[in-house]
Amino acid sequence: MSSAPLTRNFCIIAHVDHGKTTLSDRLLEFTSTITKRVMTDQHLDSMDLEKERGITIKMHPVAMSYPAKDGKIYKLHLTDTPGHVDFSYEVSRTLAACEGALLLIDAAQGVEAQTVANAHLAYAQGLKVIPVINKIDLPSANLELCIKQLEDILTIPGEEAILASGKSGIGIEDILEAVVTRIPPPRWTDYPTTRLLVFDSKYDAYRGVISHVRVFSGSMKAGEMMMCMSTGQRSEVKEVGVFRPGMEKTKELGPGDVGYIVSNIKSTDEIKIGDTITHANKPAADMLPGYKEVRPMVYCGLYPLESNDYEKLKVALGKLRLNDSALMYSAETSVALGFGFRCGFLGLLHMEVVQERIRREYDVDIISTFPSVVYQVKKHGGEMVVVDNPVDLPDPASIMEIAEPTIKASIHIPNEFMGDILSLVMEKRGTCDHTATLDATRVMMDCTLPLNEILMDFNDRLKSITRGYGSMDYEFGDYVVSDLVKMEIWVNGDPVDAFAGIVHRSKAETQGRKLCEKLAEIIPSQMFKIAVQAAIGGKVIARDNVREMRKDVTAKCYGGDISRKRKLLDKQKEGKKKMKLIGKVSIPPDAFIQVLKSTT
Repeated sequence: MSSAPLTRNFCIIAHVDHGKTTLSDRLLEFTSTITKRVMTDQHLDSMDLEKERGITIKMHPVAMSYPAKDGKIYKLHLTDTPGHVDFSYEVSRTLAACEGALLLIDAAQGVEAQTVANAHLAYAQGLKVIPVINKIDLPSANLELCIKQLEDILTIPGEEAILASGKSGIGIEDILEAVVTRIPPPRWTDYPTTRLLVFDSKYDAYRGVISHVRVFSGSMKAGEMMMCMSTGQRSEVKEVGVFRPGMEKTKELGPGDVGYIVSNIKSTDEIKIGDTITHANKPAADMLPGYKEVRPMVYCGLYPLESNDYEKLKVALGKLRLNDSALMYSAETSVALGFGFRCGFLGLLHMEVVQERIRREYDVDIISTFPSVVYQVKKHGGEMVVVDNPVDLPDPASIMEIAEPTIKASIHIPNEFMGDILSLVMEKRGTCDHTATLDATRVMMDCTLPLNEILMDFNDRLKSITRGYGSMDYEFGDYVVSDLVKMEIWVNGDPVDAFAGIVHRSKAETQGRKLCEKLAEIIPSQMFKIAVQAAIGGKVIARDNVREMRKDVTAKCYGGDISRKRKLLDKQKEGKKKMKLIGKVSIPPDAFIQVLKSTT
């Protein structure tokens, strides 16, 4: 008999820091999936990076058994999800493998921007949403306000909310009972053939590619031949199992199960996230609905610090790409930095995490260039060119117009900071399209901003201005034509492609001056005076000088005629001029790192 009627697949969604991972820990404890002896904080966060930053980066599935009050034992598949906007694609992938979601709301913070976005994602997938007001034991908890926001902003009846605390374990049983009574059993189980959705993958050095799957219909066990429907790739299943939360081998995966498959697939290119797996000898007629292709919005160059680490970096990117469909990369070269890769990310946090994982997990020291967004360039002949690297921008004389990507931002802030946030939005060349009062103390601002302007410090300044109470969620908007120019950095008259950038004309001079000052400070002293210049289309807009080494050639002149000292100084000056004609400035790699760190 199928166990599907007693199976429930659900995930936890919420804004950043509303307590998803802590609540997951309590659910694991209550169902005795993890004993208190081996329990650790953020147990489902397997990466050191996740524990250090206190955020979830990757989704984490786990299977639990729960004896409910109706006397039946239910099989629960829980997935913890990230909260940060840069990892929203992880959330959408998780939702596709579930029938329900716990929507967490911090009792002290209320409904935030990402809460709204995640709730809309869940409703769009047709999921049953169970609201949970978490952290009710906090002194600053305001339950009345949370319930009002739940009804007004999300249109969810207040009586549906469950009061809980992930830290102290309040309401855990109520949550589990709501999961088994309110969330429907697995869908599409009556389909005549086997269909499994690949929602994640990882690479194991000994076993090859391990695919994380949700079984919608049929079953899969070791020894059977499987087929990836998008590529037609066939391979033998070596092992199947579930997550408890570590990988636990089982005989088979049945309808509604969430688990993993180890097969003969050894290459990261042979399996895609969102693909449908079926039996090779009796394939399914239709694929499961997959995922929308994720488009990277931020690009930067990644180069190995040591040139002989190029292959290691290539392998590292290939393995990370396997379970991160938002990461894109292609080979590129730079005069200053050598051979590397042009990489695409969803945002700055996503970029930071990938870079840190390359350093830690694959032991490759890297240099990254300035982050850049994707521009649409229209030439005079009508030809459209997509540019993700400032170096590739066509000749200014051939350009008719340049369009930059924008975002639609939803900003939730306390009332008193509205003026300061408006000033910040205007400083970043944005506009406020609409404001709405959420309650007596909070407002929501709908703004349109250029993506390039929010990359660097927008979120940090938002948090700083609002003393941590502001939150933002965004989705990508349209391309808008703007007065953009390519700014180059010249060192001793030679362009340094690693520092090239596309900037708005009104901000070019300020940014150029900052960059020149920083470079002049960091580049080691040279034997002769070196100019560091920022230029647009050959016209210099900012300049600074690298300090020169200077030997005291008059040190041995004791007294005597001043003309002798002057003669020695003039001779030194002539020598330096000659050196300048033949001298080349070498910029050390750590100078690139320092400059890029100071400006990103």
